[in-house]
Amino acid sequence: MQALFETIRDACGPGIWSRGIELARQEAVEGESASDEMIVVRVTTRGGLLAPRVQLFPDDEEWDCDCDGNDDPCDHVAAAVIALRQARQAGNALPVSSRPTARIGYRLTRRSGGLHFDRVAVIEEREVPLEGSLVAIAAGKIDGPDFAASEADRKLENFLGSRLSGVFPHTALPQLLRALRACDDVRLDGEKVSLSLEPVGAVGVVEDRGDGFALSVMRDPAITEVFGNGVALCGEVLRPLADARISQRERERWLEGEYFSPDRAALLVAEVIPRLQERIPVEVRSERLPRTTRVPPRLLVDVGREADSLTVEAQIVYGDPPGARIESGELIALQGPVPLRDEVAEGRLQRTLRKELGLSPGQGVQLHDREAIEFAQRLREFSGELRGDAHRDYFESADLEVRLSSDPGSFDLEFVPDGATANRVSSSAVMAAWQAGRAMVALEAGGFAPLPVDWLERYGRQVADLLAARDASGSLANSALPDLARLCAELELPPPPGLEGLRALLEDFDGLPEASLPTDLHAELRGYQTLGVNWLMFLRQAGLGGLLADDMGLGKTLQALCAIQGRSLVVAPTSVLFGWAEQARMFRPDLKICMYHGPGRELDPDADLTLTSYALLRLDIDALAAVSWNTAILDEAQAIKNPSGQVARAAYRLRADFRVTLTGTPVENRLEELWSQLHFLNPGMLGTREDFRRRYARPIAAAEPGAAAHLRSRIRPFVLRRLKRDVAPELPPRTEVVLHCELDESERAVYDGARAATRDDVIAKLNAGGGVIQALEALLRLRQAACHSGLVPGQEAAGSSKIEVLLRALEEATSEGHKALVFSQWTGLLDRVEPHLRQQDIAFTRLDGSTRDRAGVVESFQSKDGPPVLLISLRAGGTGLNLTAADHVFLLDPWWNPAVEAQAADRAHRIGQENPVSVFRLVARNTVEERILALQSHKRGLAEAALGAADRTASITRDELLALLD
Repeated sequence: MQALFETIRDACGPGIWSRGIELARQEAVEGESASDEMIVVRVTTRGGLLAPRVQLFPDDEEWDCDCDGNDDPCDHVAAAVIALRQARQAGNALPVSSRPTARIGYRLTRRSGGLHFDRVAVIEEREVPLEGSLVAIAAGKIDGPDFAASEADRKLENFLGSRLSGVFPHTALPQLLRALRACDDVRLDGEKVSLSLEPVGAVGVVEDRGDGFALSVMRDPAITEVFGNGVALCGEVLRPLADARISQRERERWLEGEYFSPDRAALLVAEVIPRLQERIPVEVRSERLPRTTRVPPRLLVDVGREADSLTVEAQIVYGDPPGARIESGELIALQGPVPLRDEVAEGRLQRTLRKELGLSPGQGVQLHDREAIEFAQRLREFSGELRGDAHRDYFESADLEVRLSSDPGSFDLEFVPDGATANRVSSSAVMAAWQAGRAMVALEAGGFAPLPVDWLERYGRQVADLLAARDASGSLANSALPDLARLCAELELPPPPGLEGLRALLEDFDGLPEASLPTDLHAELRGYQTLGVNWLMFLRQAGLGGLLADDMGLGKTLQALCAIQGRSLVVAPTSVLFGWAEQARMFRPDLKICMYHGPGRELDPDADLTLTSYALLRLDIDALAAVSWNTAILDEAQAIKNPSGQVARAAYRLRADFRVTLTGTPVENRLEELWSQLHFLNPGMLGTREDFRRRYARPIAAAEPGAAAHLRSRIRPFVLRRLKRDVAPELPPRTEVVLHCELDESERAVYDGARAATRDDVIAKLNAGGGVIQALEALLRLRQAACHSGLVPGQEAAGSSKIEVLLRALEEATSEGHKALVFSQWTGLLDRVEPHLRQQDIAFTRLDGSTRDRAGVVESFQSKDGPPVLLISLRAGGTGLNLTAADHVFLLDPWWNPAVEAQAADRAHRIGQENPVSVFRLVARNTVEERILALQSHKRGLAEAALGAADRTASITRDELLALLD
C-alpha cells in the first residue's frame, strides 16, 4: 500500500496532489470493495453530481479512473490513495464518506411490449424512483434524493435526452444496452444482469450426414428468453437480437438440414459456409472438414517501395507458395490444406528475424531517407528469403541544383544532381519530400539526393502553391496569378502578364472600380455594401469567384442580388428559399424569377433568376448542370463544407461564368470546409483536397509558424468578410429578421390535425358566448404544433424543423463570438431545445419561473467568460432584466401582441448595449405564425399612425382571431 501511495504521489503534479488532499479532507472518498488484487472507491465531485470510480492495484502499483479528464493520475486517484491510506492507518479496510451514499440504479421489468426501463436512487436497501433528469435534481429544480452519479450515469443521461423511462422501441433498446454496459447496478425484475453488445440469434450447424454433410439453422441454444423490443436474455446476460437476414425460403430449406453430397463439399466449404458466416455464427461439427497438411515454417520478407519510402514486412509462412501465415499469433489459412503449426520452429525463426533485422513476424516498417539507405544494407546481408528488390535503389547521390524558367502564364522548375544531368528528379517529387519533412528525395534513375533545404525554406511554399494550381499543360488559371507574381518578385523575375488587371485584389481592394448598379435596383446601399458590390463585379470581370463572408445581418443577399447578370442560379437552404424570392422582388423587381421547388418543378429558360434548394441540387444535378449559368450563387454555403458529401459534389458539377458563395461561417470545424468553397469558386486554386490537408490544414493545426498567414495572404483577394462591429456606424441600432422554416411531412400532419380541431373549438367557444381569452386558449395547441410536435398532447418527436433552424443560427452566431437570448412562452419548448444544445456543445444557462437565483443566472450570462446562450421564458424574462451582453435575440414562438415581443428584445437592446442588436423571429411557413406576423404588422402600423407609442396592440378582436385560422 505504501509503495502505491508513493508511486501516485510522485506521478502527480503539485496542483493535482493538492486537489486530492482537499477531496480527501472533505471526506469525498467512499469505499466500494476491496480484495487482495484490487480496491474500488468512488470520489464525489461537483457538488455531489458526479462520483468517478477509481480502481487501485497495490501489487502492480497501477490505478484507473473512469473520469474524462486528461490528467493521469488525476485528482480523484490522488484523493483515493490518500483516503485509503488514512483509513488503513485508522484500522479500516476502506474509507467511509460523510457525503450522501445514494447511487443510481437501472431497472428493467418485463412488460407486454418488451422491457420497460426506469431509473432509481439506491440508498442502502431502499430504492427511490427518479422523476426527472439528474442535472435537474442536483440543481434543485425537481425534488429528489441526494445522490452521487458516476461518469457512466452522466453519459447515459446524455444518451437518454428527454426520454428518461418507458418501453424503448426495437430500434432504440440495443443502443440503450450499449449505454448501460458501463453502469454498475442493472437489474431485470430484481435480479442483477450484465449486458453484452455481442448479438445473438440464429446459429448454423454443419454435421456429417451419411457420406455427405448437412447444414441446419436454429435458434442459438444460449437464448433463454426473447423480448419484444429486440433483446434476448442468455442466462444472466442481456444481448441484442441479431438480424440474421435469412429469407423465409432459406429458413424452410435449412430447418431440417440441407444435404450436401461429397461432390458438393467444396461448394459448402468455399461458398455456402463463408456467406452464411457473414450473417450468423456457424459451428462445424464435422471431423472431415477441412483437410490439414504438415509443412515446416519459413521466414519471408516482402520488400517494396511506396513513393520515396522503403517498405519492409516480415512474415512467418507455411508452404511454398505460402498456404498459411502467422498473424497476431494466429494461423491464417491462405490456400490449400491448412498446415499444422510447429511453434518451436516458429520461435527459432522469430529470434533470427529479431537478431538480423530487428523485426517481429507480421511487423511492417516504412523507412525514409538515410534510415532506408542503412536498412537496405541490412537487407543485402539478410540470411532469409526476400521477396522484391526495391532495396537496391537505396544509395546516396550528389546534391541538387535548382533551375527555374518562367514564360507568360506558366513556369517550369527542375532539380538536377550536380554533375549528373541525366539523373533528374521531378519538381513535384522534391516538393512532396520537403512537405513531408524528408531530408532526401529519390532520383529518377536510382539513388537519393539531399534536398536543397535552404532554397525550399525561402520559396517552397510559393512553388507548392503554383504546382498545385498548374494544369497538365503547365498553364495557370487567373486565380494563381497573384501567387506567381509574388514568387517572381522574390526571385527578381519580370511579373507575369495579366497581373496589372488584378492589382486591386493584391492591395486590399484599394482602387476597385465603381460598379454600375442594376437599373431596377430599389435599395440604397450602405458604404460597405457598395464596396462588396464593387468587389463582386471586379471578380466577375476577371473571371474569378468570390466568397462573401459578411457577418449575419449585413445584407449579403442584397449585395449578391446587385451582382446578378444574365441567367442566374441561387441554391439556398429550404428555410431561406422563399426569403430570397421576397428580397429579389423587393430589391430587383424587374427580375423574372423561377422557383425550382416542389413536385411539379420545371426550369424556365427565360427566367433571370432560378431559386432552388440544396436537396434539389443533389437530386436534380443532371438537369441543373446541363445549363450554362451566367451566375451561380450558393447561400449558407457551409452546406458544401464536406467535400465528400453528395451536395458538395453536385455543386462542383455546376457550370457558371461567375460563382459566388455566401456564408457568415466559412469555417466551422475544419479548414477543409474553406477548401470546399474555394474549390467551387476557383477550381484548382488551392490544389487537391489531400494537397490542401498536407500543406495547410495539418501545419496550421500544429501551429506551424507562418502557415496560417500564408493561407490568409493567398485567399485574401477572393474572400470578403466584414463583422458587425467593423461597420457598426453604418448599421441601424436594431435589425429585425424573420427566419422561415418548413415543416416536414410528419410535422405537417400533426399541424393539420391540430388546425382542424382548433378551428372548430375556437368557433364553438365564440358562438357559445365565450370571450376572446377562452378562444385564445384553444388556439394554443395550434401555435405549439407549429413549433414542436412533441408539445401537442399524445404526440412525440425528438426534434423539430424550427429547432434545426435555431441551432444553425446559434452555431453561426456563437462561432463569431456573439451572445444570444432564446425566448419562448413555453418552458416545455425550452426543455426540448436543451438536449440539442448539449449535443452541439453549445454552452447555455436558463432563466424561467422555477429559477431560484435569477441574479446569479443573469450575472453568469453577463460575464465575459459566461455561456453564450441564455434560454429564457417570456414570463420570467420579458421585463425587468438588463442583458446587454447579448446582441442576438431569437423569438421561438411569435405572438399576436408585438409589444410583448418588443419587451423581450429590449432586454438586450437598451442603454449600455455597445453592439448592434439583431432580433430573429422564427416563423413556420404556411402556419398560423405567418398570419400572426401579418397581424403584428397591421397592429404596429395602426399604433404608429393613430396613437404614436400607445399600446394599441395589446388587444385582439374576434374577427382578427378567426382570421388567424383561415
